[in-house]
Amino acid sequence: MAGPFFLPPPPGVPGLGPIGRAALLLDFDGTLVEIAARPDAIRVPPELPGLLRRLAEELSGALAVVSGRPLRDLDHFLPVPIAMAGDHGATLRPDPYQPPIGNGLPHAPAAWRARAAEWLRRHPAALIEDKEHGFVIHYRQAPEAGPEAEALLASLVAEDPAGFTLLEARMAWEVRPRGASKGTAVNALMSRPPFAGRVPVFIGDDVTDEEGMEVARRFGGQGWRLQDAFGSPAALRDWLALAAAPPGPSGTSP
Repeated sequence: MAGPFFLPPPPGVPGLGPIGRAALLLDFDGTLVEIAARPDAIRVPPELPGLLRRLAEELSGALAVVSGRPLRDLDHFLPVPIAMAGDHGATLRPDPYQPPIGNGLPHAPAAWRARAAEWLRRHPAALIEDKEHGFVIHYRQAPEAGPEAEALLASLVAEDPAGFTLLEARMAWEVRPRGASKGTAVNALMSRPPFAGRVPVFIGDDVTDEEGMEVARRFGGQGWRLQDAFGSPAALRDWLALAAAPPGPSGTSP
């Protein structure tokens, strides 16, 4: 009979031993995969979906991808039955075999999206990423447009400050409904089986992940910045592969 599953300590967190009864919560862009010039240009290593599947099995299902992307993108890039939270927690699917859980959060007005599209005509190197409840202006290819993008979206959010907030990300500004964050996603996941009662470990790379890390720590778990704990998405994937390797003679993972 296989022994209990333990997550090995990450290379960049000295003094931390293996973690038993873990729940693993992973950001996607910049964490599991490298950042690309455009959201649709990322490269998913072919072994990643299978690796996540094996880890989910080892963790009795307590593995989730918690991303700013909508679920439709996550399903496209990661065709594997695992729990997912999209749109920074605005959409939640803790059971991969069931529909997402409704949350009643507002959707950004179509007029806001139209005004952003009009702005984009003056900055064609920037791009808009549509989400279920909001949208993002990415200015990675037009860094000079960052302040204008912020000002535009701030003016839109000011029209409904009770319903929406402006979120800063890496070379991007996002309109996000209030009441949604990676922190709310972690809180919701940890209140349901198979996550409940486990030790959450949240790994992310961006300012938007800090809320998830903070809530994981409130549950007695860990929040690790990719840059500090691993250094790169490739190094994280190597660590995940180590964790998913067959157990050693002691019955625990190597």
